[in-house]
Amino acid sequence: MPMYVLIVTSFKSGADIGVTSQWNLPETWTLASWEKAWNVLRPSFIRTFELAVPVAIISSLIGAANGFVLSRWRFPGADVVFTLILFGMFIPYQAVMIPLREIVTTLGIPPGITTLVFVHCVYGIPICTLIFRNYYATTVPEELIEAARVDGAGLLRTFGRIILPISMPGFVVTVIWQFTSAWNDYLFAIFLSNTRNGPITIALNALAGAQSPDYAASMAGALITSLPTLLVYVLLGRWFIGGLMAGSVKS
Repeated sequence: MPMYVLIVTSFKSGADIGVTSQWNLPETWTLASWEKAWNVLRPSFIRTFELAVPVAIISSLIGAANGFVLSRWRFPGADVVFTLILFGMFIPYQAVMIPLREIVTTLGIPPGITTLVFVHCVYGIPICTLIFRNYYATTVPEELIEAARVDGAGLLRTFGRIILPISMPGFVVTVIWQFTSAWNDYLFAIFLSNTRNGPITIALNALAGAQSPDYAASMAGALITSLPTLLVYVLLGRWFIGGLMAGSVKS
């Protein structure tokens, strides 16, 4: 029902929009609101791809490396390290916003997309590590690792030549998770960027306005904003559940 209202309102003119007529189809179908929304959101739309794609790839690769080391190449204190990494999943974002802003300023990271890529990669490491550790611990046979050792493969070669090619189920899950999280984020974006250099959620909030909102343009903007994540789920959804369940049971 909300989706229906969202779609039909985006095609209405200003005169057709009202509380009593929200369920009615447009008397005159128009794309004016879509054009207005796209013109406002287009720069940030491109910037958000520059944010979400690197975040999904980098955090997934780091999580895969962490998960492999913590599951198969045991070292003293591995369980403590894994616990500390997971602890990062339970820290509320709101509690660290001011210190986080001070840290990125001290490090000299340019504000905007660069800062957001750094922050989302760091915050994505715990969940990616957890997913890959469980996947490797219960799915990848120990005999495969031992065979690589016998053939003289070291840690990096075993990971790059043997483990990564069979890690697609885990990558599907983490890429979808991280891409969606980065694309839909508003809290980090509002603290660490602005409308000139931030992602699409900031631009969408500006499009909505405050005093006299353009409801049709806001609805069209919301649909444009949600389209990439919807396409990701449509294209990769068939592997998403399989990736989540991979390693959930041991044969």
